[in-house]
Amino acid sequence: MFKQLPDLHNARILISNDDGISAPGIAILEAVARQLSDDVWVSAPETEQSGAGHSLSLHRPLRIREAGEKRFAVDGTPTDSVLLAINHIMTDRKPDLMLSGVNRGANLADDVTYSGTVAAAMEGTLLGVPSIAFSQVFVGEVNWSVATRYAMEVIQRLAAFALAGQWHRNVLMNVNFPAVDPNAVKGYEVAVQGKRKIGDGLTERLDPRGRPYIWIGPQRTGEVPDAGSDIAAVEAGYIAITPLSIDLTDYSSLSSLTDVAFPKEPGQP
Repeated sequence: MFKQLPDLHNARILISNDDGISAPGIAILEAVARQLSDDVWVSAPETEQSGAGHSLSLHRPLRIREAGEKRFAVDGTPTDSVLLAINHIMTDRKPDLMLSGVNRGANLADDVTYSGTVAAAMEGTLLGVPSIAFSQVFVGEVNWSVATRYAMEVIQRLAAFALAGQWHRNVLMNVNFPAVDPNAVKGYEVAVQGKRKIGDGLTERLDPRGRPYIWIGPQRTGEVPDAGSDIAAVEAGYIAITPLSIDLTDYSSLSSLTDVAFPKEPGQP
């Protein structure tokens, strides 16, 4: 289990994202956090890093730019931003809570494996900090009012969950706000990770010099999501809360692998 969170008013909160330090979503999350605590820090990518996943910059130096009091822009990935914040910028005291987002767009189903928003929360979790990823689903224009209205309550509820000693240390929380008016939100739904793969909509075109290039398009639309999934929850107007484990071990396969595929010593098929 994570250590119990202090009262949020006394908590040190770290914020990051993958849309960049100037994105509207991180401004919303920062404003919400500042209503909860007087000790809010921001460490986010200098530019948009959507789709970066849980990638580290290992083959080039990183630069940190001060963007205001307790605000830092990192010329790297979301993972870089969180790692540098906790292990370099905030060395006097580790954050008590890490918030990522609010992402412009959904991070549902298989999206989470590509998401820099989720990756920032994953890095916080790996470094021992309870972490929450926030995303705002949208159709057409982004309506940030749902995230603005409900993010604080989500944080407070999850902080209470941690205080109850129920938040496991290898788990991050993935939150998706539905694309509805705030008054149309039906409530909260704790949902499983759904199934939806990006990358089927490939579009091939020619550049001005006649050379082909390919755009990776969005997910397929029109499919009926599985009941109880994060996709079904937001489509029905609920705020989806999905606990994600950073332990990728499939424990159900451990014994069968031993019994069926690897029962003998190496070299003895």
